[in-house]
Order: sequence, then structure tokens, then C-alpha cells
Amino acid sequence: MSQANVPVPLTFKDYKSATKPIWCPGCGDFAVLNAITKALALLKLPLENVALISGIGCSSRIAAYTSVYGFHGVHGRALALASGLKAARRDLTVLVAGGDGDGLSIGGNHFIHACRRNMDLTYIMMDNEVYGMTKGQASPTTAPDWLKSKLTPEGTGIRPFKSAALALASGASFIARGFSGDPNDLARLIVAGIEHKGFSFIQALSVCPTYRPEHAEWKNQVQKIDREATADPLVAIQHIVADDGMSTGILYQRALPNLQPGGREPSAELADFESEFEL
Repeated sequence: MSQANVPVPLTFKDYKSATKPIWCPGCGDFAVLNAITKALALLKLPLENVALISGIGCSSRIAAYTSVYGFHGVHGRALALASGLKAARRDLTVLVAGGDGDGLSIGGNHFIHACRRNMDLTYIMMDNEVYGMTKGQASPTTAPDWLKSKLTPEGTGIRPFKSAALALASGASFIARGFSGDPNDLARLIVAGIEHKGFSFIQALSVCPTYRPEHAEWKNQVQKIDREATADPLVAIQHIVADDGMSTGILYQRALPNLQPGGREPSAELADFESEFEL
């Protein structure tokens, strides 16, 4: 092969589209986008072999900012769409992206069932503890005493989800947490999540300087986990429940059977089902 025919390795910039992000200045989602594109470049995945599915919200705009196949879906349904795509195209690397509101509120039912099906998907949830696109309402991960929302001026009084614990209880086989302030480490976690065969959940702590300016303190609060990832769910839940939600790294990883629909000839025709509903 001549030197002229040697393929040029893709860089993270090649995985970005020409569409410029319109997030607020300082938004952590910029760093999450960089982490995703760095991870894809590290894995040397061809553009046409990757799909990124998202829902609705600030973070869900991310599908338009990449040059891989993308689909900007409807609120809370990204995981359902991604599951259908993976069932039809098992050869694709399918990433799913969204926010804490999109994934744990209207999309909460899809989240728990995606975990238990354990399909080979990588779900990156950008958690900023607020609904940013709709002007700063409390989300499922907002602390009960957060007083800066006009809808809940005295706080919600509702305990927030521990998303890692929810993922573990629902059957996810890979659970990790990263921080937008450390995009290189977040890229490493995304690589590990993609390489894992099963449902990989990555909680990306993503700062929101517009509605949660107190997130500026996160850089002083996050700390990397100093232990190996456990495959024991009992050990994992103890660590997750005792943690303050600021520890980053792989919290749990276990090889479990994963659902792989397709690959077989249909056992019945559509007409056979239709006949059962004839009056």
C-alpha cells in the first residue's frame, strides 16, 4: 500500500460536526462533548459505525454537535429509541445522551428497564441537578432544600434520586461517575463503558453556571475512587449509599447476560397476528 493510500487516523475534532454548540458560557456539557469525541477517537471507531441518540434538554442537543449518526428524539424516550436501533443494528456502537430530568423523570421508566435488559448501550447522563432549558426548575437529582427555583421557593422537600443506586438496583452491569471538570478522565470512563458488553451507565457531573452557580465548588469536592471496581453488587451498594455523590471512577462492573434481539427468522407473519383481532 502506498503512503498516499494509508488512512489518516481520526482525531476528536473529526467526530464534531460543523454545528456550533449554543450552551451557556461555562456549561459543563462542552467538556462532556469533548470527552465523548476523545473517547471515540481513542477507540478509532469509524464515523459510520457510531450512533448517538438523545432526548430533550440542554444536554440532549449534543447529538447535533457530533458527526456520527445522530437522532434528537423526544423527551425521555432516548433509551427506547436507542434500544430499537441496537436491536435492528447490532453492529453499531450506540451511545445515548441526556440530562437528569430527561433520564430520571419522564424517562425514568425507560431507564430502569434499559438497565435490566442490559442491552449493549452506553448511556451518558449529564447531571446538573436542574432543568436548565426550561429556566431552572428542580429536577429528580436536586437537593430538597434548594431554594432558588420560583416553582419551589421553599425547596422541594423531596429526597433526590441516587442515580447510581437506581442503576444498580435495576440491573445495569457497568456504573461509573465522571466530572465535566476532568474531561480526560471522563473520556477514559466512556471508553471503558463502550468496551463493556452490556448496559453502561455513566453519570457525568456537569456544572450549570447559569442556574446552579454553586457548582463552581464541585472542583474542590470531587475525588477519584482509590479502589478497584467491584463486581459484587452488595459491596457496590454499600459504597454508593455511603458516598456523597462526588466520587468519580467505575463504581461497579460485572459480566452479565445481555439482551440481543434479532438474528432469527420470524416465527409468524403479521397477518397471523391481525387475524386474531378480527371481529
